[in-house]
Amino acid sequence: MDVRFVDASGTHQHPSDDLFLLLERDDGFVWVDVPQWDEEAPALLQALGCHPRVLEDCVRRNHVPTVHSYRDHYFVITHAPLEGANGHVHMLELDQIVGDRFLVTVHGPINPVVDPAEALVETAAVCGRIDAGRFAPATPAELSYALSSALARRQRALVGLVAEKLPGLEQEVMRSTLTAPEVLLERMFLIRHELITARTMAAQTHDVYARIGSLDRFVPEPSRLLARDLADQFDRVRSIADGEAQFLFGVIELYQTKVNTKMTVAMERLAVIAAITLPITALASVYGMNVIVNQRTHLTQLIIVVAVMLTMSGLLLHWAHRQGWW
Repeated sequence: MDVRFVDASGTHQHPSDDLFLLLERDDGFVWVDVPQWDEEAPALLQALGCHPRVLEDCVRRNHVPTVHSYRDHYFVITHAPLEGANGHVHMLELDQIVGDRFLVTVHGPINPVVDPAEALVETAAVCGRIDAGRFAPATPAELSYALSSALARRQRALVGLVAEKLPGLEQEVMRSTLTAPEVLLERMFLIRHELITARTMAAQTHDVYARIGSLDRFVPEPSRLLARDLADQFDRVRSIADGEAQFLFGVIELYQTKVNTKMTVAMERLAVIAAITLPITALASVYGMNVIVNQRTHLTQLIIVVAVMLTMSGLLLHWAHRQGWW
């Protein structure tokens, strides 16, 4: 657990025992970052006056962004995407408790296969900007705004990664001979899964910040203005994802059309083959019956039968050609 005091000169590390002394200072605010939930975290959040439901949500993994508002603080659950293997997208949870004099950020829980450092990218980047003098938040809401903006950029980056795959996928679909349709089809749907995950994440986070922007009873006006801007950022990510999704769905539809066309042509050719061989099979079946018994081969009769078979097949082949089947 990292306890920092944020003022005009940057961030300053302090032991957790100094928390209440830091809260009494009026030249900055407190930022408590919890990289991983531990035994010290519940007592600290209770001391800050956090609602018991906030503690429950910090402990467990939440798959849907949400917001809880209380008298002197509000609680936001957001997610950052991380591209995994085989089209899987990891959801890196970031919980934020935004008060008048403090900000608490809680990371996780995360999938054990994910490097824990991936969950700290946004907080580390914002902390570095503050210490470098490129960002000077005056309130916890401004710091929360910077962190959430970083999440929006990360969601937008995932959409960009998916968009980079689409031109190559389109070219592969255009030149595909459909000899191995399962491989290409699986690729398309894995990419679609990544895109839908990013789109859903952005849309749900937009709804959360739109809700914060309307909480005039609990959230101060400056914080509501920041929340509305964040809602617009996530809405733009959703809109970009929608545009890429339409392009991807067009590629998938083109591929499915090619597959369906190939199957239709194959069925027509099979129908032609069946139509041509049907009279031959019928005539051969009649001559193969036991009711017709010959002691020797009648060459003239054989020639006539074969000629009849060829004539019938030729007529059917000509008729199928006129129908446009081949």
